Amino acid sequence: MAKEKKQEKQMDPQAMMETYQKLATPGEPHKQFASLAGSWTTKTKSWMEPNKPPTESTGSCEQKMLLDGRFLQQECTGDMMGQPFTGIGVIGYDNYTKKYVSTWMDSMGTGIYVMEGTASADGKTITQKGQYDDPTEGHMKLRGVTKIVDNNTEIFEMYGAGKKGKEMKMMEIVYTRKP
Repeated sequence: MAKEKKQEKQMDPQAMMETYQKLATPGEPHKQFASLAGSWTTKTKSWMEPNKPPTESTGSCEQKMLLDGRFLQQECTGDMMGQPFTGIGVIGYDNYTKKYVSTWMDSMGTGIYVMEGTASADGKTITQKGQYDDPTEGHMKLRGVTKIVDNNTEIFEMYGAGKKGKEMKMMEIVYTRKP
C-alpha cells in the first residue's frame, strides 16, 4: 500500500515577506503609545487590605518609544511602602494577535509580570489580565486597567484576586506629565 503524501501549500516568499512587513508596521495603537512618551510625576496609592486606607507615595517615570515606535518603555523611581523603588515596564500592541501585551519588573521582587488584553473602542482604556504568585496570597489573578485621560494624564489601576477569589483594588497610580 503506497503512502499518500500530503502536499502542503507553500506560501510565495514575496507574499510571506509582505505579510510579515504588514504585521511589523506600527499602527494606531503604537501612535497612541508614542503620545505618552516623556517625563511624568506619579502619585501612587497602595491597598494591603480592602477596608483600610491606602499608603501613598510619589515618584517619577520616564517613558520612551523603543524599536522604531513599536513599544513604549517606562522606567519609574520613587518610594513604595517606605522603601526606595525602581521599576521597568514595556507595553506593546501585537498586530497579529490584536492584543495589548505588557511586562513589568521592579526592585520589590524578582518576578516578571506578564499581562495581555484589549482596549475600549476609542483606545483610551486598556484592560489586561495576568497572574502572579504572591508569597502571602499564593496564586493571584491580576487585572490592570490603564486609562488615558488626556495627553497630560494617565491612570493605572491594579486589581488582584487571591486565595478567597474576591477581587480587590491593590494600587492606583496617577501619572501627570511634567511641564
